[in-house]
Amino acid sequence: MPHAPTADPPTSAAQTAARVLLGSAMVLAGTSHLTFARDDFQAQVPVWLPLNKDFVVLASGVVEIGLGAALLALPRERRTVGWVLAAFYVAIFPGNISQYLSHQSAFGLDTDQKRFVRLFFQPVLVLWALWSTGAWPRRRG
Repeated sequence: MPHAPTADPPTSAAQTAARVLLGSAMVLAGTSHLTFARDDFQAQVPVWLPLNKDFVVLASGVVEIGLGAALLALPRERRTVGWVLAAFYVAIFPGNISQYLSHQSAFGLDTDQKRFVRLFFQPVLVLWALWSTGAWPRRRG
């Protein structure tokens, strides 16, 4: 006889706070894609991507707003949202690499050194998404 799936274990207060902060930051970042930072985000669209840069910026902004809102409004789906958000961060990482390799200035990243250091923040975002949502498997023992 199959049994009902068990609920996700609760996250800690620190994880919940980190998830709310990340969700809020994602909504803000997505909104900035659609408004005041649109040109800066275009600097991160790889030149080899065969899509209109403005379309990519607008579409990714909508996705960011949706993911941020999901982090805030769907706590029962937080682990799934965490994995999707982590995958999104991995998917957009080529844009950060492109910005570094093509020497594009945006968001105050006006030197190769600053653009290079920025590359190390993407893995932090991936880990933040997984940890704050409880998606990363906990050690048992």
